[in-house]
Amino acid sequence: MSAEIIDGKAFAGEVRRKVAAQVARLKAEHGITPGLAVVLVGEDPASQVYVRSKGKMTVEVGMNSFEHRLPAEAEEAALLALLDDLNADPAVHGILVQLPLPDHMDESSVINRIDPAKDVDGFHISNVGLLATGQKAMVPCTPLGCLMMLRDRHGSLSGLDAVVVGRSNIVGKPMAQLLLRDSCTVTIAHSRTRNIEDVCRRADILVAAVGRPEMITGEWIKPGATVIDVGINRIPAPERGEGKTRLVGDVHFDSAAQVAGAITPVPGGVGPMTIACLLANTLTACCRANGLPEPEGLTA
Repeated sequence: MSAEIIDGKAFAGEVRRKVAAQVARLKAEHGITPGLAVVLVGEDPASQVYVRSKGKMTVEVGMNSFEHRLPAEAEEAALLALLDDLNADPAVHGILVQLPLPDHMDESSVINRIDPAKDVDGFHISNVGLLATGQKAMVPCTPLGCLMMLRDRHGSLSGLDAVVVGRSNIVGKPMAQLLLRDSCTVTIAHSRTRNIEDVCRRADILVAAVGRPEMITGEWIKPGATVIDVGINRIPAPERGEGKTRLVGDVHFDSAAQVAGAITPVPGGVGPMTIACLLANTLTACCRANGLPEPEGLTA
């Protein structure tokens, strides 16, 4: 057996096209342009790349992009004051603070200062609680992207056995909540799970989000299962030359692809969906703020 490769890059492109079409309709019919504000504190190189990419794609789909940069030594109070201003700005429908923050800032305090209705990362404690209780919430972007790909492959997820490997607040826990909402039978596995290979092997849907390079091999996978690999790990690649590295997921791709029915690659799988879903969340937040129907096919 050779698994179908789930092309996250192509899927994300389709999501962005849907977002752009609905943004154009919002402008034409209501005179409204969704706006996304991204806040970057400090000069972390990876964060700068992410922020540039987010800004570029925001403009490409027809939204307004607002970028705010603070120096790494800025006081937390200055960041909180900026968030208060963005919360009050009617042109801003989505707010994202790029993580990680400098050590002297409290991440929870900053995230929870964002208006939950504008929290397009879905990290605010109110959105976490709303999602857990099955109410309307802003949903974290990476799990939302995974859910979209799973729905596209399976149609209904009802009754399927899903295993999420990893219990982070950013991916593992919200992913499990979303799968529960779609009526899967859900198990969260983690570093303390006994016989974790057997737990994974019963899954119709296996979501790997544990942060350990190539931990899950083909022997852990049920024949025909759908495997969503959220992991992004950089490992040495001496075959490419001294000091060179390569990106791998939490799943050993070659062995898993011989068993699974479908699998996301790394890179090119879940990663591109994260920014696409950030744009979808901003559109959703804009529609909710203006009392308009939510964008079809772009929400949880």
